This record gives sequence, structure tokens and C-alpha cells, in this order.
Amino acid sequence: MKVSKVGVIGAGQMGNGIAHVMALAGYEVKLNDINPDTLEASQAVIQKNMFRQFKAGKISEENQLAALKRIQRTIDIGDLGDSDLVIEAATEDERIKQKIFDSLLPHIKVDTILTSNTSSISITRLASRTDRPEKFLGFHFMNPVPMMQLVELIRGIATDQETYDTCLEVVGNLGKTAARAEDFPAFIVNRILMPMINEAVYTLYEGVGSVRSIDQSMRLGANHPMGPLELADFIGLDTCLSIMNVLHDGLADTKYRPCPLLTKYVEAGWLGRKTERGFYDYRCEVPQPTR
Repeated sequence: MKVSKVGVIGAGQMGNGIAHVMALAGYEVKLNDINPDTLEASQAVIQKNMFRQFKAGKISEENQLAALKRIQRTIDIGDLGDSDLVIEAATEDERIKQKIFDSLLPHIKVDTILTSNTSSISITRLASRTDRPEKFLGFHFMNPVPMMQLVELIRGIATDQETYDTCLEVVGNLGKTAARAEDFPAFIVNRILMPMINEAVYTLYEGVGSVRSIDQSMRLGANHPMGPLELADFIGLDTCLSIMNVLHDGLADTKYRPCPLLTKYVEAGWLGRKTERGFYDYRCEVPQPTR
């Protein structure tokens, strides 16, 4: 199956990044969100990020302008009906994702491929709620999408080979690398990354180190480009907690128990960069540790 039209559901951080790379690769994109303000904001973000690529010499001005014209925005999910491929990139909440697919199904073609950008939720379970589990795949981009080279492709138990091969070709057209992952909680990247972040939070919780010393230790001692607490703020503490809960519930192993301090920050609404407070306070000119 050849893909030329791509629907993206969710115009937040991940969704606008996916629309960005799809349009640059030549696909016609329809970007959907129920919030008009989020849709409008996504346009400015995509323009800014493409302009940054142009200034860095990574894309031409012609490619930039052509890609921007390939992106249409809509609050009506029915407008995605002619898509060959749909990528759901909404909040990491299984109930929300199921409602999205339920509302989408009456509008799409019989051969449309459905995918989810979920970072942890069972692809098999999401697929089972649709009318096409064989044409359902996990399509997990890394953040920030325009910069990160990896895409995890996760087959559910019913996903057929044609669906996988079609999405593999799309990843190649984006100039990215695909990693095949099995459908187990959090797949590959987050199965490894999130317990490390959770352990960093435990290290803070138990008073072994401060926010600054923990991040400095991993940057300078392990040569990580970003400290784990700084990275957690970038990802979103609510997303980190959600993935840890999926790991803990799905694998029934106490080593995946979310740190109580992570839960407390989420309860406070301190979710990281997107709320301007997390393990750092971003309301200052230079971010300051909050603990």
C-alpha cells in the first residue's frame, strides 16, 4: 500500500512535530485537534522549527514553504476520512485514545492504516477496540520529532506484514531509522529510560543528592547530554508517571513502582516545562531547582 495522505490527531508537542516531518517528506497532512487554540499555536511552532532548519542549512527555503502548504488544520475529525495513514498523538491516556479511535472509525476508508504514537500502552489492546486490528500499529516517535532519528514500530498480535512494511517504508521516507519492538509495556526506549528517571527521583526523594547534583553527575559522570530530572521536566512529569504506572501494572514487578515524590509533583500540577515548574522552576531567567 502506498501512503500519500497522512492524518495526525493531536496538535501538541508530539503531533505538531509529526506533522512537520511528514510534510517535509512530501506527504499531504491533515492535523486535527479538538482545541482551536492548540491548532493555531501549532502553526507558529512548526513555522519556527522549519525556519530554524532552514537557517541551519538543513532544508531549502523552497522545501520549507512547500512543506508548510502541505499541512491543513481542522477541528473536525471527519476531515481525516481520506487519509491513507492516521497517527494518533493525543494524551497518554488509554481511555482518551479509545474515544478518539471510536469517533474516527465511521469516517475512514476500509484500507486506512491506524497507528498510535503511544509511548507505553498496549497496541494489541488499542487495536482490539477497532474494526481493523490487522491494520493497526504502534508508531512511536521520539521527542523532539524533527531532531530525533529513531521511530519504534510496534506490532500488535494481529498486525499484518503489509501494514508493518508500509509503515517501515514511511519511516525510511522520513530519513529516520525504525526499531522493531514487541508489544510489551513501554516497548524498548521507555522500558529502559523511565526506570532510570524514576530512580533519579528516588535518589532525590531519599536525600542522596540534590536536583542539581543528580543532573550534574549524570551529565559529567555518564556523559548524558541532559540530566535525568531535567529530561523528566522536558518529557512531562505526568507522562513519566503514566509510563511508570503502565510498567508497574503490566509487569507486576516492584522495581517499577513510581517514586512517591514523582506522584506528589504531578498532584501539585508541577509537570515540568509545559507548566513552567517541575524539578526546575522555569519562570526564572535561569531555571532554578525546586528542591
